[in-house]
Amino acid sequence: MIRLETIICTFSVLSVAARADFRARNCSQVAEACMGRGFSFTNVPQQEIPGPHLRVCPQGNTCCTQEMEDKFGQQSKVDFDNLLEDTTETLRTTFVSRHEKFDEFFLELLENTERSLNEMFLRTYGKPYMQNAEVFVNLFAELKRYYTGGNVNLEEMLNDFWSQLLERMFMLLNSQYVITEDYLECIIKYADQLKPFGDVPKKLKVQVTRAFIAARTFVQGLYVGREVAKRVSKVNGTPACLRALTKMLYCPFCQGMPAVKPCKNYCLNVMKGCLANQADLNPEWNQYIDAMLLVAQRLEGPFNIESVMGPIDVKISEAIMIMQENSAEVSFRVFQGCGQPKPAGSTRSARGVSNVYSPRFRPYSPEERPTTAAGTSLDRLVIDIKEKLKLFKNFWSNLPEAICVEDKVTAGNVSEDECWNGHTKSRYFPEVLKDGLTSQVNNPEVDVDITRPDTIIRQHIMALRVVTNKLKNAYNGNDITFHGSGSGSGCTEACTTESSGRAATEFPVVRADRSGPVDDSASLCTPSAALLTLLTLSAHAFCQQWR
Repeated sequence: MIRLETIICTFSVLSVAARADFRARNCSQVAEACMGRGFSFTNVPQQEIPGPHLRVCPQGNTCCTQEMEDKFGQQSKVDFDNLLEDTTETLRTTFVSRHEKFDEFFLELLENTERSLNEMFLRTYGKPYMQNAEVFVNLFAELKRYYTGGNVNLEEMLNDFWSQLLERMFMLLNSQYVITEDYLECIIKYADQLKPFGDVPKKLKVQVTRAFIAARTFVQGLYVGREVAKRVSKVNGTPACLRALTKMLYCPFCQGMPAVKPCKNYCLNVMKGCLANQADLNPEWNQYIDAMLLVAQRLEGPFNIESVMGPIDVKISEAIMIMQENSAEVSFRVFQGCGQPKPAGSTRSARGVSNVYSPRFRPYSPEERPTTAAGTSLDRLVIDIKEKLKLFKNFWSNLPEAICVEDKVTAGNVSEDECWNGHTKSRYFPEVLKDGLTSQVNNPEVDVDITRPDTIIRQHIMALRVVTNKLKNAYNGNDITFHGSGSGSGCTEACTTESSGRAATEFPVVRADRSGPVDDSASLCTPSAALLTLLTLSAHAFCQQWR
């Protein structure tokens, strides 16, 4: 009898405890929390109901209807997209703004340099310059075409410039003779022996070539970083990822604990599973950042395009004065090698060398020249971008940690027993996995198919490899040619690709025309498609001809 009373007493105590626990987990807070999050449900249970209808959250007693769980799943995708958007915003805006700033600077530097040369040569040489100005106009047009992605061999182009200048100078200095086209061709054959402009062409060719290769490749690198950041941050989560996110972010609602946040390590495993492909971008990304930093060093050092282009008018003028001073010897040696040209007779005036050019040439004075373009200087731009680039090392492998920060998503480390572990409010025991796709084979939270890497991210990995190789070559003063093109690396004719989706971008490498926005609908062979099309297509060996 005593034993029976003991059993009844014990049963009564357990019943009271169960009723107390049931009341503690009623659903009144869930309805309020759902309204606070902007959800609109047909019905929110006021008390727990059986949960066999649930497909993601625990199926015991629950505060969720099937409608609620479905909408939680939809919201999880939105939340994930927003988390990626917020976490990558600084990266994306930095690359967008710095790409635009460097592009604007280099284009304005070219415009300022051409205007400065034109003004100086008009003052110094007057009419002879005006009659031959197209030689210099063509020089800057070709430099700009190279910078904006055109198929231009810089060394050949500069050689052609000096050859044309030699022809024009020789004709001006020997206007008492009839100089035919054949005779001009003969003169060019002796140009290397004559060195009519001294060492200026050789030195300037090295300086201009290295500076422009570094400048163009660096801006292309910024553009690739911009596109990688933009497109990789938009990669959709897999169904398994979205299920795991729903379980992590909203199943506490179904358990009557809407205020309980996920444990940090739990969040890390979910994000490492969802962002496994992004983490695989990290090794190539770090090599790309290192290569960008190397070229940045060149931009502020020996390959500084501002230092090269600033005094280029003075250097060309020095070369002109050298030939003028040595015109008699140059003409004599030309006459020896090519023969004496016929006199022009009375139709042409025989002018002395001293009358060809005005002697008003003045040495270059730094105080007279504008020291900025686009409201800044190259040194300031480079210092700024170097600081930013260093901050972005390991960005993609650090992404889960950046998302799973206290107050933003998780409960932090304040109390490991007061967080949601995927089943209840308690400590999370599984260990945090390593980064990358292959490390997720046994992810306890996300079912990851390690045999199917994300195609878009793999294409961007290849794009990073291509541009990193270009950057390393630019660091050494070398440009890369693709499929027989010259120094330029863009697509000149039809490009085709079998890759799916929009992995190839439709945005400009650098802007040849800053008068307005570029139409995204432009064909892949317009300036608005040159760089990342090239990178993606060359990485996949799909490109047939190039801009």
